Amino acid sequence: MPNAAAVALPKELEEHLESYVAAFNSGDAESVDSHYTDAGIIVWEKGNPVSGKERGAAIKEFLDLTQPRIETDVREAYVTGDTALLVVDWTMEVNAEDGAGRESLRGVGLDVLRKQANGTWLYAVDDPFGEEPRD
Repeated sequence: MPNAAAVALPKELEEHLESYVAAFNSGDAESVDSHYTDAGIIVWEKGNPVSGKERGAAIKEFLDLTQPRIETDVREAYVTGDTALLVVDWTMEVNAEDGAGRESLRGVGLDVLRKQANGTWLYAVDDPFGEEPRD
């Protein structure tokens, strides 16, 4: 049996990630939501997975309220067939909850993506708090 190992990202998967970050940083909720499968879930609030129309509404609310700016760095990537698991370090600047300036957030996302029939990749699971960040 062959050993599984971390792999370099396929070009289409790299393009998906770049497109997602650009959409996220532009504040375009519809574009961000288009990066998910129809049944894809976000777990942007720990323990509260959201999909479908609720996912779109949650994305719009978050982008409108916080005006985030995100940077990502893929720590690990595992691809088998039409499924990918990514471990992603991320940092984000957002509007502070008290409305006074900006604050910094960081985390480690565990993301599952599915390759579509047209070759594009979409998020099936987006969990930005899947693991504790490294110190």
